[in-house]
Amino acid sequence: MDIIVSAVTFLTITTFVYFKIGFANIAGSYRLWFQEGYWVNYNVVEAGAWIAKAAVILPGLVWQKEIWQLHIVTLFTSALLIWVSERKLLPTMVAFNTLWIGLSSVVIVRNIF
Repeated sequence: MDIIVSAVTFLTITTFVYFKIGFANIAGSYRLWFQEGYWVNYNVVEAGAWIAKAAVILPGLVWQKEIWQLHIVTLFTSALLIWVSERKLLPTMVAFNTLWIGLSSVVIVRNIF
């Protein structure tokens, strides 16, 4: 039952937001991944950081398992993302990745010492 309710919630919210923004705009956004020139240094780092954070979060949410070693990767990618983000120096991105550096530091220290 949890899976059904989660899937319906996900599809309802996503469909509503995509509808309000416009499905064509969303599709255009996703098409950027396949355009020449998109995968510049910043976007590569951003994608790597996103994948690393997903690799930390998903096992915890789905299986209640923490793979603490992945926090070493997220510590590095969060710091790197702040460093290369001079093009998109958004305060929310800087704050989130600063917070993630702190979170990763706590998890790493907790598991090593």
